[in-house]
Amino acid sequence: MRLVTLEDVHAAAAAIAPHVVHTPLLSFDSGLWIKPESLQPIGAFKQRGAVNALSRIPSEDRARGVVAYSSGNHAQAVAYAAKILGMPAAIVVPNNTPQLKIDATRAHGAEVFVVGITERESRAYELVEERKATLIPPFDHPDVIAGQGTIGLEICADLPDVATVLVPVSGGGLISGVAAAVKSLRPNVRVIGVEPELAGDTAASFAAGELVRWDAHDRARTVADGLRAEASELTWAHIREYVDDVVTVSEDEIRDAVKQIARRTRVVSETSGAVAVAAYLNRGLPAGPAVAIVSGGNIEPALLASILG
Repeated sequence: MRLVTLEDVHAAAAAIAPHVVHTPLLSFDSGLWIKPESLQPIGAFKQRGAVNALSRIPSEDRARGVVAYSSGNHAQAVAYAAKILGMPAAIVVPNNTPQLKIDATRAHGAEVFVVGITERESRAYELVEERKATLIPPFDHPDVIAGQGTIGLEICADLPDVATVLVPVSGGGLISGVAAAVKSLRPNVRVIGVEPELAGDTAASFAAGELVRWDAHDRARTVADGLRAEASELTWAHIREYVDDVVTVSEDEIRDAVKQIARRTRVVSETSGAVAVAAYLNRGLPAGPAVAIVSGGNIEPALLASILG
């Protein structure tokens, strides 16, 4: 299985540069910086991978459009990328997707199909067959992984003495790309994945040394709605090769991290985006400068209000 290379990530950085924000590092405390991907136009890092993947679709295939399945942020990312690149988009989301994310996806001009939580992939494949469209999966694609890896390039450029990078984990596309880039540029930097305890399948896989599968309904229990997917063979191969550890955090720790991020940095984080900070606050890390990727800020207003109290 071919892993994404540093050259792939550099090529992605050139392709997406006109359409993404080089997000800053913001001081959280004396040892931690956050990288707020919530500042992207769609409010999440997923824009990077989506723009890179769609930009590489051959011109003769673009008129038939793209199809994606997603729990929310990838849906918005593909809809946004399709809009700016002039392609039709059909997006399949599970029925537990926050309405905020569904509305935002439709606002970018995509057609949205809402299905049961175990049906999103099968419905997406049906649409691909019906329309002869191009499937853009949320993480299981080398162009998507390479796009997400551009975050790692930016971290290494902006904080050359970084010692630890903390990355939220769901399907694994983000940590696959970031870890491939960071380890290629700074082999001694520790890359640590973070999951909710209630969706800790990758942490279980890391401990077992092989992929461990959890039922989708079990993974759906976490408040971190963007971290309910499971790793693919491709992303697991990257995690096994490049990642130093995968840890989990509790639901209370996730909610507290959303609050701490808002209070200390004035950044709004969705629950999924806050897990890396939760790990920093509660799991104890090696000494040295750390960066926590805040992967998105698309949180339902009522949930944010309940957390901030």
